Amino acid sequence: MTEPVPHPLSPQDCLVAIMVAISASDENIRTAELVKIQSAVNMLPVFADYDIDRINNMSQIVFDLFEQEDGLDALFGLIRDNLPDRLFETAYALACDVAAADGSLAETELRLLEEIRHELEIDRLHAAAIERGARARHVT
Repeated sequence: MTEPVPHPLSPQDCLVAIMVAISASDENIRTAELVKIQSAVNMLPVFADYDIDRINNMSQIVFDLFEQEDGLDALFGLIRDNLPDRLFETAYALACDVAAADGSLAETELRLLEEIRHELEIDRLHAAAIERGARARHVT
């Protein structure tokens, strides 16, 4: 019997990829967004055993995918293959927090959030609650 091949991405890698993707979606990665990603990885229990050095690897994967014509579809494929359903709402919440971190939402960020909501099959009511929470946390 052969050992199962480990997934190329951990669930935490997928969460980081989503945060990087939403930050990069407007082609302007802001310091506030990077700080939000770093603090999420440092503080949230889901990242307790995560090697923070992998953030750079995941960022490069996202950047490389975004340079390809079907890169977003490929990213969602990786996420669907490696992120357990129980973390779908977590992923959406993290994406909302990163998008809101700089105090404004670009049209590209809003479209990507919509795509994430669709790809992860986030119920509209749950999505609204998650979005409202992100808005409340980032109000100035």
